[in-house]
Amino acid sequence: MAQLFFDAVRLAGHEPLLVSRFRSYDGGGNAVRQARLGAFGRRVAERQLHHWRGSPTSAPNLWFSYHVYHKAPDWLGPIVADGLGIPYVAAEASVAPRQAWGSWALGHRATECAIRQAAAVIGLNPADRESVLPYLRDPQRWVAFKPFVDAESYGLDVRREGDPPRLITVAMMRPGDKLTSYQILGDALSRLVDLPWSLEVIGDGPARGDVSSALAVLQGRVNWMGPLDHKSVAERLAAADLFVWPANNEAFGMALLEAQASGLPVVAGAAGGVEEIVVSGTTGLIVPAGDALAFEAAVRSLVIDSRRRSAFGAAARLRVLRDHDLPVAARRLADVLSRAHAA
Repeated sequence: MAQLFFDAVRLAGHEPLLVSRFRSYDGGGNAVRQARLGAFGRRVAERQLHHWRGSPTSAPNLWFSYHVYHKAPDWLGPIVADGLGIPYVAAEASVAPRQAWGSWALGHRATECAIRQAAAVIGLNPADRESVLPYLRDPQRWVAFKPFVDAESYGLDVRREGDPPRLITVAMMRPGDKLTSYQILGDALSRLVDLPWSLEVIGDGPARGDVSSALAVLQGRVNWMGPLDHKSVAERLAAADLFVWPANNEAFGMALLEAQASGLPVVAGAAGGVEEIVVSGTTGLIVPAGDALAFEAAVRSLVIDSRRRSAFGAAARLRVLRDHDLPVAARRLADVLSRAHAA
């Protein structure tokens, strides 16, 4: 998503610059580490400010940060934007109130400060809105924004009638919500062994062994593809018939959007912003989060109905082109950045 925003900024007529490769992420809730990262980040920001003050013609007109939250606060942008007197814009910023006094309290405070300074917060997940609004100077600075992909990089294949349906999922394999989704998937699909189908799994990660165990009940129906590059993922999506992913506690699910860009119908769980991406009954089916029985029933209905799969897939591709394509996002972003700069 960050790379797509970079491309959208360029397509919107601006010149994006990757300022630093500094990483502020702390996944363990280590207060000492967070303090060190904060101190280092401020030094990086001050050095960058010093450089641009000495060379003002190369200084930016606006600062843009993606995915600002308590585990990865923005230690650079607010300092630089304030020092140069330029607008600060954040995309997919979120606030977790329970972390105000928790293990990420320092990152939480830094995120609050960044949001207060923002001329605009671009919200990809509507679930983030209520927690962000209290920290904005003006509620109008929250800008609802549809997640997007470059639809041109996803092709359409000719699905062969009569072949057993090819199910596919693309997801990282890590403990927590991703593993839970794989476990729900294994539980749901284990109830479909009376029908002919296969499942292709693309992804890898530290929970690979646990994912294998979760899908072991499916025996020889799973094809493990491992991690693939973007082009290869697009090729595998184009060759599939149905994308399946429970999306447990998913923010919005880029993989769901990529699948629909490939003309694939989707079965997913209702979580976060998934319903902003998948239109149940039109581009796929959405079931209650964590409900393996409902997930099984939805997949079963599409496995046995190729015409419905085709109709959903065609509608999914059209909706991506209309609402979620890179050129559409670039035009919307151009307006957001223009208003932020004018303000």
